[in-house]
Amino acid sequence: MEEQIRILGFTGSLRKNSYNLAALRAARQLLNDGAELEIIDLTPIPFFNEDLEAEGVPQVVADFKKRIAEADALLIATPEYNYSIPPVLKNALDWASRENNPVLRGKPVGIMSASPSIFGGARAQYHLRQVCVVLDLLPLNKPEVFIINAHTKFDEKGNLTDDRSRTAIDNLMRELVKWARMLKKKEETG
Repeated sequence: MEEQIRILGFTGSLRKNSYNLAALRAARQLLNDGAELEIIDLTPIPFFNEDLEAEGVPQVVADFKKRIAEADALLIATPEYNYSIPPVLKNALDWASRENNPVLRGKPVGIMSASPSIFGGARAQYHLRQVCVVLDLLPLNKPEVFIINAHTKFDEKGNLTDDRSRTAIDNLMRELVKWARMLKKKEETG
């Protein structure tokens, strides 16, 4: 029996009824046996400031980095703000990249986005992929998941109602688990 793959999921959206948070919940429901998805809230993480860091890494940041280190893979659902990723997401990644603790280096990551626009957050995803380069994250290239016109794809309770989006997320999760397993085996065998 294969070892359980632990995935840590988060979004840069602060909105209570975020489509990206709803997409993460849909991803968790679609996971097959052999994988689990923990969704965390980035809201408590303070904005990065070297003066604050010099006083000691805030506990919430230390906890975030610990969860990343313990995860086999990451799943990021990003909204698009002005053709880019939201500051909350960038801030969390900036904190995670600090110190001599490379918790992001070599970590497989799946990326998806949901947006009311006809682009589905595509520009934010491509910007996030640029950020992944400098952080040494290993994003899956395919499948890409763009939930366009997201306001029509979820019900009032935040449940995903669109079969095409559900299939896309399911495919992403299957590939992310495979990717994480492959990288984990590679790391274990040296």
